[in-house]
Amino acid sequence: MIISLSIIGLQGESSTKTASAFSAQVIQQGAVGDDVIELQSRLQYLGFYNGKIDGVFGWGTYWALRNFQYEFGMEIDGLAGQTTKDKLVKASNYDEGYVKQQINQGKDFTHYGGEERKETPAGENNTNKTTETGGGDVPAANVPQGYSQNDIQLMANAVYGEARGEPYEGQVAVAAVILNRIESPTFPNTASGVIFEPRAFTAVADGQIWLEPNDKAKEAVIDAINGWDPSSNALYYFNPVTATSDWIWTRPQIKKIGKHIFCN
Repeated sequence: MIISLSIIGLQGESSTKTASAFSAQVIQQGAVGDDVIELQSRLQYLGFYNGKIDGVFGWGTYWALRNFQYEFGMEIDGLAGQTTKDKLVKASNYDEGYVKQQINQGKDFTHYGGEERKETPAGENNTNKTTETGGGDVPAANVPQGYSQNDIQLMANAVYGEARGEPYEGQVAVAAVILNRIESPTFPNTASGVIFEPRAFTAVADGQIWLEPNDKAKEAVIDAINGWDPSSNALYYFNPVTATSDWIWTRPQIKKIGKHIFCN
């Protein structure tokens, strides 16, 4: 269904913007078709989804949707029901004709609308980084690098899910690894991009990312943002008792804190 929206300019001129409206179905993992194309496009427009727009609701779409719901203060269930769809429509634009044209031309269509994510050049300080929410999230007070309150909350969730049984130094080290990845040109340049990168963190895969973090996890994030890096600039860490990846053992090891080995 196509809805024509008339936009009246300041001097009385009008222009027409075409937007597609979702159908009434609840869109969920495993779904395919036009609703999923629109969902992926709107999530990509807002910077939450960086995969191919292909109309297939897979894990990438699922985690992008959950991250959108988290950032916009909604129920986090990975389902695009009416409330979520209404919020997406309000927060983003969608040109169905253009998107379908790109797909029909066989293009590997992975960027639609919005501001394209740019990697930070090596050595450049990201002094104004905030999570891409489209909602004007404010930077956290007393945090020099300008990370938003939502960034800090999400990183605290990750620290709590990954390292709540570790010594405090180890929790700060996990937070530091997240920050080191944000600063690295090899990884996404936002907290949400790093944390929700496929297969990056066990807590995301098993759902522990959504446990309510305690004050210690939040303090660990703040200490890491303020410059404490017990990991010594590590980009990876793993538990040698539970690690199933042979690849992680090939990384140059830096140190062990608690049960985690930190490496590059």
